[in-house]
Amino acid sequence: MAQHTDRQDDGIDIEAVNERLSAWAARSAATSDALIDRFEEMGYAVRGKSEEEIAEVLRRAPDRPAR
Repeated sequence: MAQHTDRQDDGIDIEAVNERLSAWAARSAATSDALIDRFEEMGYAVRGKSEEEIAEVLRRAPDRPAR
């Protein structure tokens, strides 16, 4: 039995999922200092940014190493 390792074969659009998750996380972070702190600890430079800017940052890999 063959095992699938390519998620696109399973009908999952990883880019679309990432887009939705980053937007959801940005909405949550816009009202949560604790979540902003956590993203900063993970290496994402999100402090002082708008919801739209946070979403854009979260679509990419962290800018710096986690603390």
